[in-house]
Amino acid sequence: MLADAQNVMPDELKFEGDKAFFTAALDRADLILHGRNSYEDQPNSPRRKRIILTRKVEAIAPDPTNLKATLWNPAGASFEAACHHAGVDTGTVAVIGGPGVFGMFMGRYDVFWLSVAPHVRLPAGEPCFPGVPARSPQEILGAHGLHAGEPQMLDATHEVTVTPWRRGA
Repeated sequence: MLADAQNVMPDELKFEGDKAFFTAALDRADLILHGRNSYEDQPNSPRRKRIILTRKVEAIAPDPTNLKATLWNPAGASFEAACHHAGVDTGTVAVIGGPGVFGMFMGRYDVFWLSVAPHVRLPAGEPCFPGVPARSPQEILGAHGLHAGEPQMLDATHEVTVTPWRRGA
């Protein structure tokens, strides 16, 4: 689960090692893509180019509140067109968000970094992917042609890990 039943990421799901890993990954990305309710809220956030998924525009539009952001409605334009509008035609795109956003790109990920906090339980929480909890996140990633790499320990005290799931690995 990504969040609790109120769709809020609770403090018990926040770990410094995971936050550092996430921040470093976003700092390396050329473009951040997320839903309208997702935002990484970090010191570098205002400097990052981003695409925000929304139904509030027909296709693609500049975000009037953020010069570095492009608003994109997938029903009206392709992902490639949104990237071009954002000024990014090559490079790394970091996809962050919830199950709808993650699910849209399941067939396109080169790598998906799955963090797991095995001792945190969020009953009736927001799942990370469509199909969870009927299937595990690992089963869903595998069903989309992604293969697990070696997990990295992010927080030994709480046994929080991150595993790269790569296409064709």
